[in-house]
Amino acid sequence: MSKAIRTAELTSKIQREAIQLGFASVGICPAVPAQGFERFREWLASGFAGQMTYLDQRADAYRHPDGVLGGARSLVVMTMNYRNADPIRPVSGQGRVSRYAWGTADYHDLIHAQLKQLLKTIADLAPGSSNRGVVDTAPLFEREFAQLAGLGWVGKHTLLLNREAGSWFFLAVLLTDLELEYDQPTTTDYCGTCTACLDACPTNAFPQPYLLDASRCISYLTIELRDAMPMELRESVGDWVFGCDVCQEVCPWNRQAPTSQIEELEPHSRSNPMALEELFDLDDAAFRARFRHTPLWRPKRRGLLRNAAIVLGNQHDPASVPALNKGLNDQESLVRGACAWALGQLADEQAVKSLQERRDVEMDPDVVNEIEMALAGCI
Repeated sequence: MSKAIRTAELTSKIQREAIQLGFASVGICPAVPAQGFERFREWLASGFAGQMTYLDQRADAYRHPDGVLGGARSLVVMTMNYRNADPIRPVSGQGRVSRYAWGTADYHDLIHAQLKQLLKTIADLAPGSSNRGVVDTAPLFEREFAQLAGLGWVGKHTLLLNREAGSWFFLAVLLTDLELEYDQPTTTDYCGTCTACLDACPTNAFPQPYLLDASRCISYLTIELRDAMPMELRESVGDWVFGCDVCQEVCPWNRQAPTSQIEELEPHSRSNPMALEELFDLDDAAFRARFRHTPLWRPKRRGLLRNAAIVLGNQHDPASVPALNKGLNDQESLVRGACAWALGQLADEQAVKSLQERRDVEMDPDVVNEIEMALAGCI
């Protein structure tokens, strides 16, 4: 058997196994230097990464896939669809959660389990080969290599788009030192003149097409940001308590996107949408029990309660005062500050009384400042 035949057969078996494991599509590309590396360095220098300092700390590893797997020669790039039900419009006291986090499991865990099986298959097919599977946490430009593998193009909202699948999918990559057959890259940008995603962004997080200022993105503000939200962006967060799907919801390519059949990704009744006031009753143990193995664990209790307070403040419903009063006396200063702002947005008599009482005992200067600004807007 010739080397070419062996390579073709190995490639075909890997692709078939990936589909059987539940991945929606598979593309393969060579492990080559990342063309977007210099743009990435410029993006970091512009401050668009916000507090995500880990990106800069390991920036050099993004130059080439061998920063993830030494000796890498091929990348097997796969997609997993996660669109299922339609979002239910929240009413007062509820907040929106990004679609990918509606289920009962963290997609990282689901995909890693499948990658583990695929790695085992490759090890059986090619003993002695070196392989590694990753899911959006390694220093790798997944979208660039997905385009190189023929799975789609990077849209103006910086997400990977596919004409059949839209953008409602996760990306996973298996790196290997094996030489495989490679797919033809996607070379056409099918966004055309459309700017729906840019126009719809509530926080104007796109300085220009194909460029995201993550520090203004609602997903960053509600998930990655560890401090208080910038005052000027709070109202624009609207009712998003975790993540944001606006730029994907308005994309024409998502109108006919396929639905996922993965049970763990089906929306939980408490996630689409999420009741916010009950979150203020959760102590650390209760929060861990509810969210530990879901994407909503990432912002931790303090971050999610901060987000909940911002949403309740944006809804201006006096019925949320009791919950916000609990948050105003929370052990976390981040939560207290956000609740102070939210009570200031309500500006009713009970909210003012709560703020005045907390001001008399508050020791954190940042929270005191939030209270003073809230009261100034109320009185």
